[in-house]
Amino acid sequence: MLEVESLTTRYGAIAAIREVGLTVRAGEVVCLIGPNGAGKTTLLSTIAGLLKPSSGQISLGSDDITDWAPDRILRSGLALVPEHRRIFADLTVNENLMVGGVTKTATKRAELLNQVVELFPVLGSKLGTSAGYLSGGEAQQLAIGRAMMAEPQLLLLDEPTLGLAPLLADVVFDLIGTLRTAGLTLLVVEQSARRILEVADRGYVMRSGEVVVSGLAGDLLARQDLFDTYLGRNADSA
Repeated sequence: MLEVESLTTRYGAIAAIREVGLTVRAGEVVCLIGPNGAGKTTLLSTIAGLLKPSSGQISLGSDDITDWAPDRILRSGLALVPEHRRIFADLTVNENLMVGGVTKTATKRAELLNQVVELFPVLGSKLGTSAGYLSGGEAQQLAIGRAMMAEPQLLLLDEPTLGLAPLLADVVFDLIGTLRTAGLTLLVVEQSARRILEVADRGYVMRSGEVVVSGLAGDLLARQDLFDTYLGRNADSA
């Protein structure tokens, strides 16, 4: 579904990611793990069209989307749930979801809204509530639900458990399983490396802007040397 080849993205003279390659197959959960500053968010932002690479290629299915605008990428079936959620706090839950479905007709938005609240019942009970009053876990569900209103086939999740208490983080990891069951393909950046490897199919480890290790999630999970060398204590814990 997604293929990234030799991708380099720069901030001025600094290469934030260098010659990165990865693949995501339909139906998979693939994770990107690594220390802070490794380039994971830059990679997702580049794939989603928010940043332009200086070299390399991004393919979504049979399409070369490397130079596409973000809205065209969204319409083609790839949606990003950004770091820190970035919901609109002054809008209601319903209004946030409608923003996510802006590329759809009114009839299709109503259909997608029903699907989202079926997956996330808490949102259905708070459609008229200002998003700023949601808990961290509810806000993360809203951010994911808003992205799903675009009817994506591939969902990019950037640090979905960031800032959440352990019990709420558990909810998010359960959601990842729910999304997979619903037929979505997922590429997930996550600091809790062990937790995400437990639910992912495959993983890529990034450090200093490069992919340094990749493999089946179970194989990566079994490598304590990987955690000692690249991921550190925070990623080693829940």
